[in-house]
Amino acid sequence: MIAVAVVFLFPVYALITLAMKDPRQISESPLALPSPPTFGNFGDAWSSASLGPALVNSTVITTVSLLLLIVIGSTGAYYLARCARGLGYGLYILFLLGIVLPFQLGMIPLYRLVDDLGWLGTYQGMVLFYTGIQLPFTVFLYTGFIRALPPDYAQAALIDGCNHRQAFTRIVFPLLRPITGTVVILNAVFIWNDFFTPLLYLGGSDKETVPVGIFAFVGQYVSDYGLVFAGLVLAALPILIVFVVLQRYVIKGFAGGLKG
Repeated sequence: MIAVAVVFLFPVYALITLAMKDPRQISESPLALPSPPTFGNFGDAWSSASLGPALVNSTVITTVSLLLLIVIGSTGAYYLARCARGLGYGLYILFLLGIVLPFQLGMIPLYRLVDDLGWLGTYQGMVLFYTGIQLPFTVFLYTGFIRALPPDYAQAALIDGCNHRQAFTRIVFPLLRPITGTVVILNAVFIWNDFFTPLLYLGGSDKETVPVGIFAFVGQYVSDYGLVFAGLVLAALPILIVFVVLQRYVIKGFAGGLKG
């Protein structure tokens, strides 16, 4: 396990080490520890590559998409998991097909749809795309988790006078904290790191996300790898923090079970 950990940690070590070196140190000993470390690369990368606006764009798109995925995915999965009729099963199969079929097959019609709506280069177009693309996977996760929950909790709430919406929001949804954390982690990493879709839908606009900004930054500052790797560290840091925090929360939720 130590050997496996070293293999996985080596790219992180190389990324951070190169980000703290000047061009002379990189050319002489790229993998050695920086002596002395150069922290000015981070400030130069932030100002030169306009990472600030790119981080704001990525944060807005990722956050709004996650909120819609959680709301729509959890409520839709609740119906699919508790509905024993043929309609619920048929809709569930359709969502599974959405997971199997690669989204690249629909890139041209989706691009035409977003263009007809006038949403190219806007937040709305990206949020619509990510919500639709990731919704089948989100519904799949929520449905499996809800089916494992005893229905007695919601039934008791209905007997006490709650309607179905109140039973879901007050009783069922709080029990979904572990799978909600998983949904947030998996979808956030995908949306934040996606490069092709923002390049296609946001290229040339002021709404470009972090991967697109880093791509242009690499082409512009390709001779100064210290700035390039410093930009990569700044771009990866927010989603890494979210991943670490939510990973601990998910583990705590699973360990606590339904009572947690």
